[in-house]
Amino acid sequence: MDLDDLGPRLERAASRVGPETNRTVQQQARLARAMIRFNASGRPGPNIITGDYFDSWRTEPFAVPDGGGATVGTDRPQGRRLEFGFWDMTDSIGRHFFQPPYPHVEPAVNDLSGDYPEAFKDALDRIFGS
Repeated sequence: MDLDDLGPRLERAASRVGPETNRTVQQQARLARAMIRFNASGRPGPNIITGDYFDSWRTEPFAVPDGGGATVGTDRPQGRRLEFGFWDMTDSIGRHFFQPPYPHVEPAVNDLSGDYPEAFKDALDRIFGS
């Protein structure tokens, strides 16, 4: 490698860091949402009754310096109950409930976490490529 070319190559790479990092984060967030929705489409996760909960999963991108971030989640109150279940609960009017957990978020996160290093290695290849 010619050292005279090093400065311009680093400048080009620096201008790619933010966009490529953001692109990779957004792609991983979309994959997480898709996997959560897939897991929330029947056993061992929760069944689809009306589709409201399934459709409520969103990705919300947000800016960070030199990159991007994303939140994946739902605003539906049953999300936590479906993921973790509850044992021996009595509500304010005396009704007794028991619901086993139907994990759908944790399995998706666990499945994807192994893919993160490779996704960011690919981003580095795009950043420092020609």
